[in-house]
Amino acid sequence: MKALTWAGFGGVAILGLIAACAPEAKIATARGDYMNLCADCHGPEGKGNGPLAAGMTPAPVDVTRIARDNDGDFPKARVMSHIYGFTPGRSESPMPQFGDLLDGPTVLYDSGDGIMTATPARLVALMEYVQQMQQ
Repeated sequence: MKALTWAGFGGVAILGLIAACAPEAKIATARGDYMNLCADCHGPEGKGNGPLAAGMTPAPVDVTRIARDNDGDFPKARVMSHIYGFTPGRSESPMPQFGDLLDGPTVLYDSGDGIMTATPARLVALMEYVQQMQQ
């Protein structure tokens, strides 16, 4: 019985060593997600003038004006929907879907409707990053 117990501890120790040697998962940041997923079209400053914006129809939105264009209100749920690629009523929108933002942990988030909803943490973080860009 003692030998079996020690073998179990040895197995756990080996698994721990293997896990310690595995490469760390890159933790995404909201700024990093913006630069990787959004800046090519919307520009690094969010003005809609990224390197891929020329010739796009419709032109990429100036994301620094979202609140101003909505009477000073930043529509969190709608912005998260657009980031994800859900653009109801705008079938001409070239906004791609960023399904990777839905992977990983979720957070309970109230986007303004009073309902705490499990929402992908990266999607919330990216929306909040865009919210900070408002002018």
